[in-house]
Amino acid sequence: MKPTRRHVLQSAAALPMLQLMGRAHAQSAAPLEQVKVITGFTPGGTSDTICRRVAAKLQPGYGKSVVVENRTGAGGQIAITAVKAMPTDGSVILQTPMSMLGIYPHIYKKLPYDPVADLTPVTQGAVFDFGFAVGPAVPANVRTLAEFLTWAKANPDKANFGSPAAGSTPHFIGVLIGRNAGIELKHVPYRGTQPAVLDMIGGQIQAVSGPVGEFTQQVAAGKCRLLAVSGASRNKFAPTVPTLVEQGMKDMTFNEWFGFFLPAKAPADVVQRANAALRAALAAPETVEGLELMGLESKSSTPGELAALLKADTERWGPLIKTIGFTAES
Repeated sequence: MKPTRRHVLQSAAALPMLQLMGRAHAQSAAPLEQVKVITGFTPGGTSDTICRRVAAKLQPGYGKSVVVENRTGAGGQIAITAVKAMPTDGSVILQTPMSMLGIYPHIYKKLPYDPVADLTPVTQGAVFDFGFAVGPAVPANVRTLAEFLTWAKANPDKANFGSPAAGSTPHFIGVLIGRNAGIELKHVPYRGTQPAVLDMIGGQIQAVSGPVGEFTQQVAAGKCRLLAVSGASRNKFAPTVPTLVEQGMKDMTFNEWFGFFLPAKAPADVVQRANAALRAALAAPETVEGLELMGLESKSSTPGELAALLKADTERWGPLIKTIGFTAES
């Protein structure tokens, strides 16, 4: 029987109540015995820190015991590959940056996982912008991005920059900054941003492209100069630093996010329960304040919003990477 307008209106009116009942059920269910929050990165880093702050807030309501497991290697691929075959009851949660899901498919000919088919989106976790900084190997009178690029043109043998990894968002930002000015900045890949920053302030490399939060302490100490940030507007953690767009680089707006995922085919009620627990953990003042110390903004979402965001980022990065011409084998 075709539904009448009255039936449609009644169903629409009942939907909010059903959603509230679903959330209440998700929050009132008995806690899981043990929960693992898995990251593909080392202890002490940004991804690990987010996991630990969130894990502390997931117990005892979501899990009686919640532990963080670092499955490092292959730029985050090992963790994702492991999670895709794990239980779908909510006891295993993956946390990963966008790059492993939205960029890697464009630079690796074959990945051991499918970002869409092997994972179930749950919620965003945090967002952050990138910055481009220079150290003492660049003359002290270079205070803007335009001045750095002018200096780099005049000193092509010194025109380099470091990033946390080959094939990462900050790697591509550095390449695009150079190309926008008609020069080639030589890329020096590192295993993480902090090793690159330490080499920069030590004078071994000229510049670094990386998350804004990785520079703030060194900038405050006068050890490096932050020349640009990558967001659509100025970064709250570096409000005096102009964006790339402000400095004439059209369409150069980039940020990144960390997201939480369950293995594929996780039941809808399990996803809903994990979403409610994670969003509450991310909203806790201690979590928000702890992430801000690292230049991160706590941000949650619905599963659908996270899926749409991943799709949009994957589609955006494909043409950009093709233009850059980078592959993991290059």
